[in-house]
Amino acid sequence: MRPEEIKQKISELSLSEKLLLVEDIWDSIAASGPDLPLPEWQKKELDKRYTDYQQGVLELHDWQAVHDGLRDKYK
Repeated sequence: MRPEEIKQKISELSLSEKLLLVEDIWDSIAASGPDLPLPEWQKKELDKRYTDYQQGVLELHDWQAVHDGLRDKYK
């Protein structure tokens, strides 16, 4: 199926069907695991951040606190 045909079919879906489709697409991408392409600059940045984490340089935040802070900020 061509991209234009796919877009047309997607436009015909209900919102809940589109959300399920997006979830399925993300799941299929996640299943690719180590096959996902990662640029060298991004690998270096991740390595740097992990090293900083191991050395205690980074200040970590609880996800719930971050989530709550963002919700409060953008109400």
